[in-house]
Amino acid sequence: MTGFSPTRLDRWRAGLADHVERGSAPGLVALVDRGGETHVAVAGGLTRDTLFRISSMTKPVTAVAAMALVEDCALRLDDPVDDLLPELAGVRVLRELGAAVTDTVPLGRPISVRDLMTSTFGHGQLMAPPGTYPVQAALAEIGLEPGPPQPSLVPPADEWLALLGSVPLLAQPGASWFYNTAYDVLGVLIARASGTSLSDFLAARVFGPLEMFDTGFSVAPQSLHRLPTAYAGTSVFDPPSGQWSAPPPFESGAGGLVSTADDYLAFGRMLLSGGGEVLSPASVALMTQDQLTPGQKTGGGFLDFSRFGWGFGMSVVTRRTDVFTTPGRFGWDGGLGTSARMDPALDVTTVLMTQQLWTSPTGPLLVHDADVWAYQAVL
Repeated sequence: MTGFSPTRLDRWRAGLADHVERGSAPGLVALVDRGGETHVAVAGGLTRDTLFRISSMTKPVTAVAAMALVEDCALRLDDPVDDLLPELAGVRVLRELGAAVTDTVPLGRPISVRDLMTSTFGHGQLMAPPGTYPVQAALAEIGLEPGPPQPSLVPPADEWLALLGSVPLLAQPGASWFYNTAYDVLGVLIARASGTSLSDFLAARVFGPLEMFDTGFSVAPQSLHRLPTAYAGTSVFDPPSGQWSAPPPFESGAGGLVSTADDYLAFGRMLLSGGGEVLSPASVALMTQDQLTPGQKTGGGFLDFSRFGWGFGMSVVTRRTDVFTTPGRFGWDGGLGTSARMDPALDVTTVLMTQQLWTSPTGPLLVHDADVWAYQAVL
């Protein structure tokens, strides 16, 4: 028995194609899957095996890798990270977010693995106009201002972490949710705890078992023809021969991966199935539940906590407010034009891939409409 209406799937495909024709994106690949029944929509001259810079959709992948180390007992969620990340062991903390960079207090307690997993370790991108807080200038100086990933411009991991440790934390560990930076730190932690590179660990524990052979931190020369230009508006942000055409100095656990729609579908289906050969069902359940306290949701983030929570590396729907917001649905987006969500209640996975920097309501509108059309097709 099919899980979708053929007529409504046609509506899904036509709507996505219309978005491309109207200029919402230069092209796209979308998948919708229910229980292993997968349908594809392709528009704008792309192909199903097109490679995409998935930016922040890297975060759930990094979270899975960290949970693999937790299951190995190589990491423990409530252990301090001081031994593996000594650059952060004695970092100072701003007295308050609006304080001068020199107005600091000591750490109230060490940073834990859990703080990194929940993005509450005390650092992150401040989504505020430049100059709102004194610390923004110091963050910008070390490359931590908000913006799309630029892997070729980030120094190697040891140097980057030392720079991060030179700027005070924005809040005490465990106090507030801040976006992005925790997952770059978590990537360094994974590499040091495993004794190998982040890319090698991901290949061994995630990509290999799931046959995600097109996913990595750069694109091989023979595959660059499958990587489209990434745009910011009508301007080129990154050409195929650009920043993802060679291994980066820093493997960003927050936003560095390239992947395909089918590779990411395999990742999403693994989570929906309870972890398969990658993780246990208990670990998947932990990752995909809201892990934040009410107090942690009042910090410097941008997530709409009236409708969403945050698990490990991804958002979790907490309240039905739209056709597609099934409570418990989880996943995340990438700022260079990608999105993926998994719905345990309906056994539905949606993947949307394009390469258009989300700098205006046009991008989120495409994501919204793609989700509505996918869900109206479900029987």
